[in-house]
Amino acid sequence: MKKLIYIAFIAGLVFATSCSQDYLDTDNIYGKSLETFYSTPTDINEAMAGVYNAIYTPNVHSNESVAASLMSDLMLGGGGADDKSAKWVDNFEDPAEDTYRDTWVQSYNGISRAAAIIDNTAEADFSPYFSSPEEAEAFKNQSIGEALFMRAFYYFRLGKFFGGVPLIIKFDDPRDVARSTYTETFAQIASDLVQAIEMLPSTPFSEIPESRYGHANKWVAEAYLARVYLHYTGYMTNIEGQATTELPLVEGGSLSASDVKTYLEDCINNSGYGLVSDFRNLWPYSYVNIASGDTTLLPWAHAEGLSWVGQDGHTPTFGTGNNETMFVQRFSFGDWGWSNGNIYTNRLALFTGLRDNSLVPFGQGWGWCTINPKLFTGWSDDDPRKLGSILQVGQADQGTGDYKGDKGDHETGFFNKKYTALQYNDGTGANVGMFVQLYNWGNTDMQLMHAQDFIFMRFADVLLMHSEITGTADGMNAVRARAGLDPVAYSLEALKEERMHELAFEGLRWFDLVRWGDVNNAFNDVIDVRNSGSSAKYKVTYRPEIKGLMPIPETEMRLSNGVYEQNPGW
Repeated sequence: MKKLIYIAFIAGLVFATSCSQDYLDTDNIYGKSLETFYSTPTDINEAMAGVYNAIYTPNVHSNESVAASLMSDLMLGGGGADDKSAKWVDNFEDPAEDTYRDTWVQSYNGISRAAAIIDNTAEADFSPYFSSPEEAEAFKNQSIGEALFMRAFYYFRLGKFFGGVPLIIKFDDPRDVARSTYTETFAQIASDLVQAIEMLPSTPFSEIPESRYGHANKWVAEAYLARVYLHYTGYMTNIEGQATTELPLVEGGSLSASDVKTYLEDCINNSGYGLVSDFRNLWPYSYVNIASGDTTLLPWAHAEGLSWVGQDGHTPTFGTGNNETMFVQRFSFGDWGWSNGNIYTNRLALFTGLRDNSLVPFGQGWGWCTINPKLFTGWSDDDPRKLGSILQVGQADQGTGDYKGDKGDHETGFFNKKYTALQYNDGTGANVGMFVQLYNWGNTDMQLMHAQDFIFMRFADVLLMHSEITGTADGMNAVRARAGLDPVAYSLEALKEERMHELAFEGLRWFDLVRWGDVNNAFNDVIDVRNSGSSAKYKVTYRPEIKGLMPIPETEMRLSNGVYEQNPGW
C-alpha cells in the first residue's frame, strides 16, 4: 500500500550519513560505515530510500512547492492575520534568518547520500545476489544512474533557489568549500543528468514495475535535462545579461538546443508516457468511486464525466491508470506522536485549502496562496482547465455553495483546485479525508490527511518544453488539443500563455518568470482583496536586485566562517 512507502523510507535510513542539522554534516550515528555498507542490493535500496527521503523538509517555507507558489505572480500570501510569514515571502522579504535552511540542509543530505551510492557501488560485486552477471550489472547501472539523477535533482533545487552553491561531489570531499559559480553549478547538474541517461535502462512506462513508481528513470532524466537547459540559458541570458544557447558540461563542451531536442524526442517517442484523455482527471477532485458503483461521493465529478486516473502507476489501486505523471514527491500520512510527524503529508494541499471552511468535497486548510483574479478573468471559459485548476467559491455546482467568506486575508474568491483538502462522508455521517478513506488510515486529523502526490514532472511539460526549445507548435498544440482548443502558431508569447494555463499552481510559474526575465515586470497588479472581512488593496513588491534568488541561510553563512558571500539584495 502506498501509505507505507515513506514510513518504510524512515526505517531504511540505516546508512552511512545522517540527518544532522550541522553544517553539511555527515556524522555516522547509525553504526554502519562505508566499509560495511553498500555491499548488497538491500543496502543499496535502503540507501536509495534515504536519498529520496531528503526531499522532505520540516519548515513549510522550505517546501519547494509552497515557496515557489507564494513567490508566483498568480498567487497571493493569504492565510490568517497571524500568517505573517506567508505575506513576507510573497513580498520577497525574509521572515526569519533561516527561512530556507531546510531546503539547503536536506538538499545536501540528499547529495551526500547519493554520492555515497555513486562512490561505493561502482566496484561492488552484486553477482551473488542475481541469477546472472548481466542482471547484477543492470542493477548496478540502475542504482548509479538513479543516484546521479537525484544528485542533479538536489543541485538543481539549490541552483534555482540560491544560485551557485558549494559543489561536494565525492562522499569524502571537504565540506568547507566556497560557493561555485552559477555556470559551474549547472555544468555539474547537466553532466550528472547526461551520465544518468546513459546508465539508466530504456524501459518503457508500461514495463516499469509498480514497485518502482515514484522513482526516477531515464525518461525523467531526459525531461529534467531539458528543464535545466531552459533554466540555465534563460537565467544567464535574461537575468545575468550573458546571452547563451549552450548548457555547459564539467569536462568541457556543452549541450546545444539541438542536443536537448534529441533527448526530448527520445522521451516523447520511446518512453510510453503520454497525455491522459482529460486534464481534470489528473487531479483527485475528479475521483468517483466507480468500483463500488457509488457515484454519490463526488456527484458533480460524476456529472462532468470525470474519473481520476489515480497516482499509483499503470495498475493503480484507485483510478484508471496514469501514464502522464512522470516524477513525483510521494506523500503519506502523519501522527503528532512522531518526530516531524507532519512532513510526510502534502502541506501544499493543507496550506492552500479553504480557510475555516469544511465542505464536501473541499475540506479545511489554512487559506494560503489565494489566486490572483487576473488569471481567472483573463482565462477563456471555453478552456476546461480554467475550472479544472481554479476553485471558485460560492458555487453550488462546484461543491462550494456553502462557503463562508471573510475567514482569512487576501481573499479573492479563488483557490487552488489542483492541490487542496478533499473529504466526503465516510458512511457514518462524518466527513473524513479522501485519502484517509482510500488508504484506510486511522488518524483523521485534518492537518495530516493529505496523501496526494506532488507532481514534479508530467508529460505535458515535456511537450511544452519541446515546443519552446525547437520553436515549433506541435507539442504545444497537442496539449491544447487535449483541452479541446484549436491549434495556434508558435510564438514565445503563445508558449508562455500555454504554460501558465496548463501548469498553473504546479510550482513552475515562479521559475518560468525568472528564466524568461519577466520577473521584473510581473508584479504590477493592485488587487482587490478581503482581509478578515475588510476590503483592501494589495500589491506585491518585487525587488529586482535579488535577481530571482533567495538568501543563503544565515546559519550556513556563519558556519562557513566567511567562505560564503550572501546573495545580492539580502
